[in-house]
Amino acid sequence: MELGNNKERSLVSKVMDGLISGIVEERYGAILPPQDVLSKEFDVSRTVMREALSMLLARHMLDVRPKIGTRIRPMRDWRMIDEDVVNWRFRAKPDKTFLRDVIEFRTLIEPAACALAAERAGAADIAGIRDAFDALHQTSPGDSGCQAADSLLHTRILAASGNQFYQQMAAIVRGALTIVNPLLNQRADGWSNVVAAHGRVVEAIERRSPADAQAAAAAMIAYTADELNRALATESAE
Repeated sequence: MELGNNKERSLVSKVMDGLISGIVEERYGAILPPQDVLSKEFDVSRTVMREALSMLLARHMLDVRPKIGTRIRPMRDWRMIDEDVVNWRFRAKPDKTFLRDVIEFRTLIEPAACALAAERAGAADIAGIRDAFDALHQTSPGDSGCQAADSLLHTRILAASGNQFYQQMAAIVRGALTIVNPLLNQRADGWSNVVAAHGRVVEAIERRSPADAQAAAAAMIAYTADELNRALATESAE
């Protein structure tokens, strides 16, 4: 069913966002309340609520069971290729398994994308990557634009790979950065090491050296994994 106007579509978006907040904050438990209860909670029509729920169903976040109701599916089942779902998933507090999966995903995708960028990127692509790195180099962890600069650099490298599947993975990489960077920045030299690692990737791309770009990206992610393990071990010991 299509909604009739922009106001209704905006309401659906707001309801979806509210439902997601409730899910990731575990306010609902395993089963969502009935639609009429949710409609009253959000002060919207049943039509709007039905559409919002259908959008989450399509993203494999919910499951309707006869005689049971609308079940919240495990986060591992959510459609992570969907950028909205990626953003919502990364709003939840990360657990060790999720962080492990993020690192494994980046290890699979980013070194290969960096190698392709070194091989395929045009002059404008490389200039954009250098500009993004320069912006990152000029920031510090406390700056408001720090996360945006890091995200832009990774996005431009993935775009420069020329591979449409890698390009579509940018949302997951950006989401990963939002959770790993705060942990990396807990050490005094953490940020400078991260920036230096990015610099080696950028320099290899500029030299048109796919092997060096791939190796530099793999080393950058390995450093991230080591620092995450260190941070999590410290948290567990406290």
